[in-house]
Amino acid sequence: MVKPLSERLEECRPILLDGATGTELQRRGVPMDGAAWCGLAVASHPEIVRQVHLDYIQAGAEVIITNTFASGRHLLRAAGAEYLTESINRQAVLEARQARDEAAEAKAGAEESGWELAPEDVWIAGSISPMAAGADGSSRPSLRDMGAVFTEQAELLAASGVDLLLLEMMRDIDCSCVALDAASATGLPVWVGFSCKRTQEGRLVMDPAIGDEIDFEACVAAVMAHGGTLAAVMHSDVNVIGDALSVIQTVWDGPAGAYPESGYFEMPNWHFVDIIQPQSFADEAQKWVEQGAKLVGGCCGIGVAHIRALSGRLRQTDG
Repeated sequence: MVKPLSERLEECRPILLDGATGTELQRRGVPMDGAAWCGLAVASHPEIVRQVHLDYIQAGAEVIITNTFASGRHLLRAAGAEYLTESINRQAVLEARQARDEAAEAKAGAEESGWELAPEDVWIAGSISPMAAGADGSSRPSLRDMGAVFTEQAELLAASGVDLLLLEMMRDIDCSCVALDAASATGLPVWVGFSCKRTQEGRLVMDPAIGDEIDFEACVAAVMAHGGTLAAVMHSDVNVIGDALSVIQTVWDGPAGAYPESGYFEMPNWHFVDIIQPQSFADEAQKWVEQGAKLVGGCCGIGVAHIRALSGRLRQTDG
């Protein structure tokens, strides 16, 4: 029986999140769609999706994120697969649940030490994002229509058995609050992941911008005042994470987390360029933990080797 997530958050040691799902699927040869990015992968390559989850658990991840970041109805419609909206979201949760079950069975039956990093408990986070079809976001639905998309996906993920909902790449106030309302209505814990960058003047602003440039501090303060149980900086460069965490902790007194990206994106593919080395990633993440981060992991470009290195580092520190 997996313990309540609220209990785990109260422990001193940080929670280890997994790394990227979409870019890890690409790395393993799964084709990315020009409109829905990795959103179709669970329909075309479910066994690889499940294996990615399994590999992260074996590497030590305590929270795995469903491959639903790009599975909202509006994205699947743009990809010509709107009719698969319900089945894709349900299947994505099923693959994560099966990976968790396989990991538990393998760990229980292991005679050697191949699973020494696997955690005792694993939670499943259902990913929801405001990602728009195409590269420029011009096809983004209205705020009202996005509310319907968020509500449908939140209800599907909750009904399929996720343990929490994770709002990812939140980067404005209005859309984030609409997503929060939809996710919170399920009664599940809701974690909010904010994406930011540093301007030439040194300011932290939301990125990529949906409209006008929005100050990071102002956005986090407004959104977390609206709701949510954990605030994280994610899909942001490693070099801004420390400052962004400090900002979050200034305006939010609940648990905070960090899971950065490495490399860069050109729709529909991730470019694995200048990817941070696993041990360097673990070094940086240790600094975030020392800052008070209760959740650490990785986003695009961060893979299984990075999570394994971080898991080992956290165990050394804990010991």
